Amino acid sequence: MELQNKQIAIIGGGPGGLTLAKLLQLQGAEVKVYERDLNKDARIQGSPLDLHEESGLAALKKAGLLDAFKASFMAGADKKLIMNPKAEVFFSDHEYKPEENFGDAHFRPEIDRGMLRKILLESLKAGTVIWDSRFVTMEKQDKGWSLTFGNGSVVYADLVIAADGANSKIRPYLTDIKPFYSGILMLEGNILNAAKNAPRINDLLKGGKIMAFGKGQNLLLGQKADGEIGFYASFKADEGWLNTNGIDYGNRDQLLTWFKEKYSEWAVVWEELFENTELPVIPRPIYCMPLDQSWQTMSNLTMLGDAAHVMPPFAGEGVNMAMLDALELSERLSSADYDSIYEAIEAYEANMRKRASAAAKESLDNGEMMHSEGSLEGILELFSGH
Repeated sequence: MELQNKQIAIIGGGPGGLTLAKLLQLQGAEVKVYERDLNKDARIQGSPLDLHEESGLAALKKAGLLDAFKASFMAGADKKLIMNPKAEVFFSDHEYKPEENFGDAHFRPEIDRGMLRKILLESLKAGTVIWDSRFVTMEKQDKGWSLTFGNGSVVYADLVIAADGANSKIRPYLTDIKPFYSGILMLEGNILNAAKNAPRINDLLKGGKIMAFGKGQNLLLGQKADGEIGFYASFKADEGWLNTNGIDYGNRDQLLTWFKEKYSEWAVVWEELFENTELPVIPRPIYCMPLDQSWQTMSNLTMLGDAAHVMPPFAGEGVNMAMLDALELSERLSSADYDSIYEAIEAYEANMRKRASAAAKESLDNGEMMHSEGSLEGILELFSGH
């Protein structure tokens, strides 16, 4: 596939977009990444990511960045404990799980989001990422697109790739299919200097992960870089719950009162999460794209990651799917098997939708099981073979 003399615009500088930019540059393509953040330090990155051998790690390997990853991942952060509301341990792999076992399909090393972004950014040519570029609109021009950004700049691209996440502003130019609400909502919190501020939780966590299951209610915790702990309170709720619950997410007393009532059968130790979290906590209703979605391929526009197939987080596939999208799209665009960019994109999208649908189905099923009356038994059965 001839990419020379083509101006490629990637909208969004997350893991998927940056991975694609790197892979395309290795093929000699002219690519720019337009990112809404003011600069690389504009905001705190979210929870750590666990990368999988066949997707996220495969993309990094193709990009020549696996050694950089190995030097920066959080050894031991993938170890997990499964608990009940009383903080009793029902499953632990701390005693036998190796800290480093690259090449094993079951090894899912964790890396801080900020560190992964740093690795990807530093691998790109200078000037690849155009910061402070909030997408506003685009219109067809010649065989490509004229894009307008909030900073007033207007640029031309022969090929536009949406990598701007679940609330993609590019996706509507390709399809009007929208995600549906999964019925699950999560409250996200973050504790700084957890050893000091939440010592009991910190001792429970042991530098890894905790998955605690009650009747339709979960607590999911994970070690982050710099001694931080990220956590989610996960439960079923109506889609309108955010507008009717009356909670001020920046009010610690209200949050703690809500937690004590909602998680009334849970041990006191868990209250330390809401007693010490940074404020405000972030409510995250969980959405998923229809499993049978389809759209008409275009020769100058496509998408990857959450922009294409947002899904619940209960299979750990979101970022891995995005990075695999980047790997497959870059390979299709550079392949001699296709006579046009249209054919390459068509093949990419067909395969991407198929595997994303399978991953989303697994995640939806896991989410239902994890928020059922028998969630603890279900998750223990799921991990019994590991």
